[in-house]
Amino acid sequence: MDPNETPEPRSNNRVLLWVALVLVLLGINGVLFYLNQQKGRQNEVLTTEVKAKDSKLQEQIKQYEALKADFERQSQELQALGLSNDSLEARIAAINADLLKLRSFKAGSFSIAQQNLFKQRAQNLEGQLRKKDTDIAELKKDNETLYTETTTLKEKQNKLTDTISTLARSNQELAEKVTVASRLQAENIKIAIITSKNKEKDDDKDEFKAKKVEKVKVSFSLARNDVSPKETKAIYLRILEPDGAALYNLSTGGGTFTVDGQEAFYTQKQDVVYDNSKQQLQFTYAKGADYKKGMHTVELYESGTLMGKTTFTLK
Repeated sequence: MDPNETPEPRSNNRVLLWVALVLVLLGINGVLFYLNQQKGRQNEVLTTEVKAKDSKLQEQIKQYEALKADFERQSQELQALGLSNDSLEARIAAINADLLKLRSFKAGSFSIAQQNLFKQRAQNLEGQLRKKDTDIAELKKDNETLYTETTTLKEKQNKLTDTISTLARSNQELAEKVTVASRLQAENIKIAIITSKNKEKDDDKDEFKAKKVEKVKVSFSLARNDVSPKETKAIYLRILEPDGAALYNLSTGGGTFTVDGQEAFYTQKQDVVYDNSKQQLQFTYAKGADYKKGMHTVELYESGTLMGKTTFTLK
């Protein structure tokens, strides 16, 4: 036997040792591989849970934002109806506080208990929202009914006002017609002169010599008028000279009165109780000075309304 040759049993032990070592390493690697797989599955589960919680959180935030928008809508609708609701404003403030809290949660920190709590509160808010929508719908309906009734009442009032205005115009027109119809008329106006010798002279042509005139006598009758009331009437005489000036003297009964809204002089006046009997009236006027030559105009008025007129000429 060669002295340098290794004994065979020793060589076999070394092989076995290497085999055992390899097996141990393979076992360790298997365990590590198994543990890594388990950890990966756990991470996947945790990631799925975090995503689910975050999804629930985002859904809850959107739900509360929608609730806030609906309650703000209700507040605006009530304001449009002229109403206010402090409890509604308080509810909006509470929703804002919940939204602030929801947005403060970190991803994965929204627990099931918190989910259930906010879900229950959201359900309660939705119930309150539906009830308030029903109340607002009733208010709108009542408001529309009231508006319709008010509009109808206003239309009736306008019609009544129009009717009253029409009646007032009719009454005014009737009053004006009665006023016109009740005006007295002077008939058969006659002019005569009285001389200085107290002799009365008349002329069919109503022409007289100026130098002989001492007084002017005007005679006439009041025409029948069944509309004019039987009462005291103020009868005025105006004698206008050729230049248009009215003969006027306070000492002989002259004065001023209103004709067509303007002040005018009258020559004489009488107060007569009108009895609708075609009363005969006369005025006698003395100027107390020479009369002007030319055509004179005689006007007769009842109050400020012209009853009749005529002319006479002095030569």
